[in-house]
Amino acid sequence: MPELAFFLGKGGVGKTTLSAAYAVRAARQKHSRPVLLISTDPAHSLGDVFQVRLQAKPVEVKAGSTGKLRVWELDSAALFRDFLNEHRAELIATIESGSFFTRKEGSDLLETTLPGMAEIAALLAIQSTVESGRYSTIVVDTAPFGHTLRLFSLPEQFLRLLNFLELAGERDQVLAQHFGGRISEWTPNFVNEWRARLHELRKSLSAANLFLVTTPESFALNESVRCMAELRETNPEIELAGIILNRVAGGTSQCAVCRGRAKASRRPRSFLRAAFPGIDVHVVEDPGSPILGVQALRHLAQHVFSHAPIVRSSAHPKSGSKSYGFEPAYWPAIDAPLSFVVGKGGVGKTTISAGLGFQARACSQDAVEICSVDPAPSLDDIFQTPVGNDAKSVLGDKKFRASELDSVALFQQWISSLRWEVEQATTANVSGVHIDLSFERKLFSELLELVPPGVDEVLSVFRIIDLMGQPARKVIIDMAPSGHALELLRTPDRMLAWSRLLLKSLAAHRKLALAREAAVKIAELEVRARELSQRLRSSQTAKAYVVTLPELLPDRETGRLLTQLESLGLPIEAVFINRVLLPEMVAGCSRCRSQAEWQAKVLTTVKREFGDRQVYMIPEFRHELSGRKGLRQLTQQLWRLS
Repeated sequence: MPELAFFLGKGGVGKTTLSAAYAVRAARQKHSRPVLLISTDPAHSLGDVFQVRLQAKPVEVKAGSTGKLRVWELDSAALFRDFLNEHRAELIATIESGSFFTRKEGSDLLETTLPGMAEIAALLAIQSTVESGRYSTIVVDTAPFGHTLRLFSLPEQFLRLLNFLELAGERDQVLAQHFGGRISEWTPNFVNEWRARLHELRKSLSAANLFLVTTPESFALNESVRCMAELRETNPEIELAGIILNRVAGGTSQCAVCRGRAKASRRPRSFLRAAFPGIDVHVVEDPGSPILGVQALRHLAQHVFSHAPIVRSSAHPKSGSKSYGFEPAYWPAIDAPLSFVVGKGGVGKTTISAGLGFQARACSQDAVEICSVDPAPSLDDIFQTPVGNDAKSVLGDKKFRASELDSVALFQQWISSLRWEVEQATTANVSGVHIDLSFERKLFSELLELVPPGVDEVLSVFRIIDLMGQPARKVIIDMAPSGHALELLRTPDRMLAWSRLLLKSLAAHRKLALAREAAVKIAELEVRARELSQRLRSSQTAKAYVVTLPELLPDRETGRLLTQLESLGLPIEAVFINRVLLPEMVAGCSRCRSQAEWQAKVLTTVKREFGDRQVYMIPEFRHELSGRKGLRQLTQQLWRLS
C-alpha cells in the first residue's frame, strides 16, 4: 500500500505550497515508483506553484535528475461523470426497482449536477490511485477545512448509500413474495464491490499521514483546534503526523513589523504544543518572497522537514511600483439588499464582511445581518463573542446581527420532522397495501440516514432565501473559499432543474398523499429558487465584493474567480486587496522590502487587468483586528488603487 499524506488546514495557510514541497522531497527519495500529488480543492493552484500548465489527468513534473513526480488537479465534473457512465445501468435499475421513478426519470436525475461533487470526485480519485499500486506516495492538497471534513466523512456516508441501494434492489423480491409473481434475480454486484473497496479506503485513510498546517494568527489557530476536534469525532482512529506552523517571522530584525510578527509567533508554538501534545511542530520561517518552481520547493522541504536554514530567493520582480498609485478612500456604502464577500481561503473575507457591516451600521439606520456560510466559520473570533446558527446581536448593537450556518444540525432537524411525516403517510391498514407501505417506510428510513455531500450548498441557499424575506435589512454573506462559493452560487439554477424533474415524476403519482405533499413543497422551493436566481443577476438586489492579497498565487486565483463570477452574472461591486505593505512600513528591512517589491508587481498587474473596477487597498496591521476597536481601526484605513 502506498504512503498516503494529507495536508489539512484553513484556507490561505500554505497547504498547496507545503504539500508540493513534500511531494518533491518524496519524489527525490523514492525512485522505483512515481509520487502523485493531487489537489482536491475546486480552486486549484498547483499549476501556479510549479509554474506549469496542468490538465485533468496526472501530468509529469521534473523533480530532479532521478525524481518521478506526477501532479493532478482533479476535474470533479469529469470524474463523477465517468463514475456514473461506468455504473449507469446498475444505478438506473436500482432507482427503477426501489422507487416510483421510471427508467427515463432515473436517467434524467443522474444527468443533473449534484452538489458536493468535488468531494465525491476526490474520494473516487483517492480510492482509484490507492488501488492502482502505481505510486509509492500519494500526497493530497486538500480544500479548506470545512470541505475536508466533508471529504473524510464520505466513506461512512457512501457505505450508508450502498446499504440503501441494496435495500432498494430488494423491493421487487419483497412484493413477489407477498403478492405472487416471479422473483427477479437482480443482484447489486457493484454494491458489493464498492463496499469492499470502501473498506480498503477507510483502512488507508486511518493509516494516512496527516499534516496540520496553520499560521500564527489566532483565527487560524482557533479554527485548527475546532476542526481537528470535529474530525476526530467522526474519525477517532486518525492521528496527526505533524503540525506545520507556517510564515513565522524569524531573525532579530529592527523592523517594527517583523519584530511584532516574531513576538506574536511565540505564543502559537506553546499553544499548539498544549493543544496537540506529543505532536512535532515544524516552524517555517517566512522568506518574504513567493516560493515557485521545483528548486524553491526542494529548499522549502529541507527547511521544513530537515531543519535546514530558510533559503531566500535572490530573484526580484522585474516590474516596479511606478505604474500604479493610491489615494485615501472611504469604505464603500452597501446599497444592495444582498452582498456576497468572496475570495480564496485565508485572504480576510470574514474581516472584510465584518468591516462592511460595521461601516454600514455607522452610516445608516438600516439593520445589518452577517451570515457565514463557510463550513469552518470564524465570525465569533472577529466579534469576540460566540456566534451560532441562530442570529444574535453583536458589538452591543441590536441592529447588527451575526450567524454561522450549521448545515448538518439544520439537516438533522429537517430529517426529524420528515420522519414523522413519512411515518404518517406510509401507515395504512387497507388490505393488500400495508406490506408495500411498510417496505417503503423502511426504504425512506434508510434514505434519511444519509447526509448528502452537498448539504452545505443546498442549505446555504435556503438560509439566503430566508434572509431575503426579511424587510429593511442589509444582508452580508461571508462565503466559503472561492471554489465552493462558486458551487453555492450555481446551486439555485440546479435546484430549478431538480424541481422540474421531480414535479414531472410526482405528477404521475398524484393520487398518493405522500406524492401530493412532496409536490407542494417542491413547487414552493422552485418558486423561491427562481427568485434567488433572478436576484443574483441584478445589481439592484445583489452585489459581490472580492477579497484578495497582494501575492502572486491569490492574484492569479482572483483573476479566474472574477471571470467565473461574470459568467454567472453576479454584479461585482469592488475588489479589496488586503494586507498591503505601505512604503513607510518597509524602510530598513530587507525582508519587508523584498515582500513590498513582490507586492508592487502584483499591484501593477491588478491595475492593468482590473483597472476598470473599484479596487481598494487595506494596509497590513501589526496586530489582529477584532471587536469594536479593531473594526473601527479597519474602517479608518482604506486606499483606492489609482
